[in-house]
Order: sequence, then structure tokens, then C-alpha cells
Amino acid sequence: MKLDKFDREILRVLQQDATVSMADLSQQVGLSHTPCWRRVKRMEADGIILGKVTLLNSKKLNLGVSVFIYVTLKNHDGDSLTDFETAVQNIDEIVECHTTSGEKDYLLKVIVESIEEYEFLLKTKLTHLPLVDHLSSTFALKQVKNTTELPIKRQ
Repeated sequence: MKLDKFDREILRVLQQDATVSMADLSQQVGLSHTPCWRRVKRMEADGIILGKVTLLNSKKLNLGVSVFIYVTLKNHDGDSLTDFETAVQNIDEIVECHTTSGEKDYLLKVIVESIEEYEFLLKTKLTHLPLVDHLSSTFALKQVKNTTELPIKRQ
């Protein structure tokens, strides 16, 4: 789908504040209410806008430990990959799962309260994921940048 400058500006504004009223959104992007509303609805229907969420402060919720885990599987057939990907969906502490190129098969991002909680998760769930051959964990020391905003070009 081709996006024009108004669509791109709508997306930029919504990424910064999904609670913005349609009247304010229309004013900020330079469209009247109805055309702006139609564009938002079209981008929702086309799957460009996936949903609207509330962002939380993990540290204030005592979830200050972020762990990145490289996963290598024993097998790489379709069923093995599907089984692994299905299993990670059921572990709440896994907040991201990416397939990767190179020697490792997946990269997981896990958020937990403490190193002890991570150790428990590792022993009780992560090592029992389907066909896991090797896990390599790295703890984040400090978060330098964290954004949910995609880099939408103005063109």
C-alpha cells in the first residue's frame, strides 16, 4: 500500500500518542475530521495499524532485568521450528522472539524481576523448550534507548 504525506504524518502522531482525539489528530496533520478518520480506519483494515497499547515502566513494576538469549535448536525442519515458536508464545516473560541468520536460530528478549527469577525460568521453562540444543544469555546492564516508534520517512 502506498502511503502519502498525510498517512505518514498520521502514523507519526499516533506512535507518539495513541490516545490523541480524532479532532486533535486531524488538526495536527492538516486534514478535516472525516478524511482523517477514514485514513486511520483504512490503515487499520490494511494491517498497518495493528492496535493501540499502553506502555508501562518496567522498573516501576519491579521488572528491571532484561536478558537477551541466543537459542540454537537441534533440528531445523518445519515441525521443529513451529513447535519451538508455538512454545515461546506461552511464556509470559519472553517479550520478543526473532529468527536470526548465522549460527544461532533465535534471539529472545526476556524481562524478569531478578537474576534469581531468570535462573528459575531458565531451569524450569527455557531449557525445556522443544528441541533446544544451546542457550546463551546476555544481561543488559543499562538501557540506552528504547522506543516503539518506527522511523517513518516524511518524503
